[in-house]
Amino acid sequence: MKKILVALLVALCACSLFAQGSTESASQSVSTDGSTSMESVVLSLAEVFEENTGIVVTYNPTGSGSGITAVQEGRADIGLSSRALHDDEVASGLTGTTVALDGIAIIVNTANPVADLTVDQIAALYTGEITNWSEVGGNDAPVVLIGREAGSGTRDGFESITGTEDACAYNQELTSTGAVITAVLSNPNAIGYASLSAVDETVKTVLVNGVAPSEATVLSGEYQIQRPFVFVTKTDTALSEAAQQFFDFALSADASDVIADAGAVPLV
Repeated sequence: MKKILVALLVALCACSLFAQGSTESASQSVSTDGSTSMESVVLSLAEVFEENTGIVVTYNPTGSGSGITAVQEGRADIGLSSRALHDDEVASGLTGTTVALDGIAIIVNTANPVADLTVDQIAALYTGEITNWSEVGGNDAPVVLIGREAGSGTRDGFESITGTEDACAYNQELTSTGAVITAVLSNPNAIGYASLSAVDETVKTVLVNGVAPSEATVLSGEYQIQRPFVFVTKTDTALSEAAQQFFDFALSADASDVIADAGAVPLV
């Protein structure tokens, strides 16, 4: 009988320790959800943070609008938005904190000879006022307009800066930054917009009013088509200890090189 009691006690202790370990493990994680444009920045920050703390940061690339909703509904610790919060979102109990800046690059196929566009020309292209590349110094070919889906922070930023809200005549509305880049890569007549942090040599970045998007021109304000990368939290609800640590790290000087290496512009 004593042997049976001892065995039961050992089993109960083991179960207790397992449950405690599971709870501690669960508390030492941070969930983020939202902007696909912020992927490189968030994953780079998460990697360095995990290496130094052992705390895992998960990332769910759903788009800015969905990330904001995830925080409102308590499905994520931190929402990721590649635009500033709207007044109604702030009024609903959310706080947006800018962690970096990002240029929205205007991209065309590498075969397209157009190298420089004004903001007015970009607006005219996207609203359908200009329909042929020859009208802006390009080939005699129809313009194919690639953009992001409704609710995208990149789309919101692009349209608000160019004054084309609800007026763009998109040929394709795609759900991620990568999809936009791929669409422009595969069509010599396409034009798109994408986070500067995500653009590579497979597509051509167009100058805007003679200014190339870069860390320096975004920070100085010379490059006009830019937007913030924002962490979204509940105003009156404290973050978990792990989430607060990640939040503080992302805003610290220690994160500046990580953010810059990921292609965005650090604030400090």
